[in-house]
Amino acid sequence: MARITLENITKKYKDKTALDNLSLDVLDNEFFVLFGPAGAGKTTLLKTIAGIEFPQEGLVRIDGAIVNLIEPMYRNVSMVFENYALYPHKNVYDNIASPMRSKLYRKDEAYIKEQVLRVTKMMRIDELLDRKPSQLSNGQRQRVALGRCLVRTPNVFLMDEPLAHLDAKLRHFMRGELKEMQSAFNSTTIYVTHDYMEAMSLADRIAILNSGHIEQLGTSLEMYYTPRNEFVARLFGEPEINIFSGEVEEASGQLGITALGQETIMPVEPDVAAVLRSGNHKRVHIGIRGADITFSFAEKLGWIRGSVYTNEPIGNKVIMVVDVKGTHIYLVAPNDTKAEIDKPVYISMNMKDAILFSAESAEYIIRHDARNVSRRRGANKAVG
Repeated sequence: MARITLENITKKYKDKTALDNLSLDVLDNEFFVLFGPAGAGKTTLLKTIAGIEFPQEGLVRIDGAIVNLIEPMYRNVSMVFENYALYPHKNVYDNIASPMRSKLYRKDEAYIKEQVLRVTKMMRIDELLDRKPSQLSNGQRQRVALGRCLVRTPNVFLMDEPLAHLDAKLRHFMRGELKEMQSAFNSTTIYVTHDYMEAMSLADRIAILNSGHIEQLGTSLEMYYTPRNEFVARLFGEPEINIFSGEVEEASGQLGITALGQETIMPVEPDVAAVLRSGNHKRVHIGIRGADITFSFAEKLGWIRGSVYTNEPIGNKVIMVVDVKGTHIYLVAPNDTKAEIDKPVYISMNMKDAILFSAESAEYIIRHDARNVSRRRGANKAVG
């Protein structure tokens, strides 16, 4: 068990700042996910906690104790790397057993065998125990590396893209196993990923990293429904959230927004209108997810006319891209939707679920009923 606290951490590589005065508090027994684009500083942060990298400024604490100058072997952390880091001369059994044969954490051979067999069966590599890493596929090597991490019971699990090279079916299975194991081991887990689905399904909390600093910290639902800014909003969801400009207008006492070259005002809810009025917002950016857009191939009064730009089936749904006067709007359609390119299509946006951002700063302004962030949306149904 361990609580991880980072205080004003700065890590630089010559002129490159990887971590910029970053502070973070990971609770004991928490499954904490670091998420963000490539180069955001996720792996550097993980290595700083592990002791592989040392910050130029700031403090790293494990259970309150400052560990800046403590070597990795004495921090009682277990880390799995994206690049496997396996011993090429050892077979699968010995690679996984190696942490339990170290001088510091040595176990007897009966215990080692029990733990290796337990982990390899779970990872579905129990038939590969005699093979060397050179005889394994990338996915099998990844599972060996993950098994070597999980075979111990450290204070902290540090995982850097541990499922990246697994096939989709096994990756889905391992998500559930990792969450269950973390709870059973009563250990803190810090997990790096670039897959938003992994982040949302595993995390107790998520930290969004960008250029060495934290953009937002919170639960997966907070990230999805009330993102701090447009950068965070674009990271979650498939397809990516639609964001486009709108003008705030009022007609007959009803506040609304016009957008996409349309004259019709799209009304907003009273709580949204109150915030727009109090902030004197004249221009906004509208963020609306593809599942909150309804479409019809038959003309509908008051709906926005566009044309089909692409129609991409991806299994259980179709991602349709609609061109509206040069702006591409992504929406989710049922998996049997068929549409020819350039075919006229009419769309209607559910403004109750729109997220409004500042046109100047791209920061979050408001969404209707923002406190209720537990709703789910499915694929849209065609109307008409």
